[in-house]
Amino acid sequence: MNSHEAPELPPALAHRAGLSRGELRYQRCTPCSAAVFPPRTLCPDCGAQQLSWERSTGTGTIYATTVVRGRDGAHNVVLVDLDDGFRMMSRVVGPAPEDVAIGDRVRFRTTADAETADGDTPDGETADGDTAVFVPEEGVR
Repeated sequence: MNSHEAPELPPALAHRAGLSRGELRYQRCTPCSAAVFPPRTLCPDCGAQQLSWERSTGTGTIYATTVVRGRDGAHNVVLVDLDDGFRMMSRVVGPAPEDVAIGDRVRFRTTADAETADGDTPDGETADGDTAVFVPEEGVR
C-alpha cells in the first residue's frame, strides 16, 4: 500500500459504509466462489482469506417470518434468501406484520429509503440510512 491508498476497512465497517450509500454489499470468496454474509475475514466454506466485495441485487424471497409483539406494537422479523446466494435477517416494512408470508418476494431498502417511500420512519427508528430493511416487490407473490 502506498501513502495515497486508503487502508482497507474491517468487514463490518465496509458493510455499513455500503449501507450508508444505499448499497447492500456482501463478500464473495475468490477460491470457492461462496457468497459470504455476514461480513468476515475468512470464508466459512473453505477458510480462504481472499474475499472480494460485491453489490447485491437486493432482491430475494422470504424464507421465514415471525411477528414480535411488544409494548410499542408489533413488527416482523424475517429471514430473506437473497438471489445472490446468501441469507440475512431483517424486517419487511410497509405491510402489516401478519401479512408478511413465506415465499413473498422482497427488495432491499435502507431505513432512510423506506422513510422516503411511505413518509414514516419504520418502527420509529431514526432514519440514518444504515439499517437494511425490505419492502414487498410490487405485483409479485
